[in-house]
Amino acid sequence: MAAKNQPSKLRDALPTIFWLGFLTGTLDGMAAIIWSFITNPKVGADVIFEFIASAVFGKAAFTSGTQMVVAGVFFHYLIAFLFTTAFYLLYPFFDKLIRNKYIIAVVYGIIVWLVMNLIVVPLSKIGYHHIKVHVALTGLVILIVCIGIPVALIADNKYWKAKFSPKK
Repeated sequence: MAAKNQPSKLRDALPTIFWLGFLTGTLDGMAAIIWSFITNPKVGADVIFEFIASAVFGKAAFTSGTQMVVAGVFFHYLIAFLFTTAFYLLYPFFDKLIRNKYIIAVVYGIIVWLVMNLIVVPLSKIGYHHIKVHVALTGLVILIVCIGIPVALIADNKYWKAKFSPKK
């Protein structure tokens, strides 16, 4: 039996998680492309996704062409789907602790940034690298806006409806 503040069935949540993961991955990817264009117009979107692929394939990702761009896009969406799924499913926990969807969005954006930059990237073939403060702050804002806010708003809406809807 599902808790009162959770969607009645996980399978009911899967379509929402799927399109929300696609949305957050697209928003985050577009933000990365736009930010890259603003800061260095000579760097194309392909290089961004080759960089992501280099986490698995190392330096070969920068010399292997289109297949590495596709791999980078795949890994980017995979990561976005994983973080989106975790946040969506853990939202009731965050809501009980914090009770403000916007603060939850900020907290989750910070958590995603910390996990990616202090655990995932250092353990990948990219390895640890020094991060400038303005780059870190930009990354945080992008993650808050592109992952934290959309997931918090949708999850809050879905869980709110599930909490107060008549039992089936």
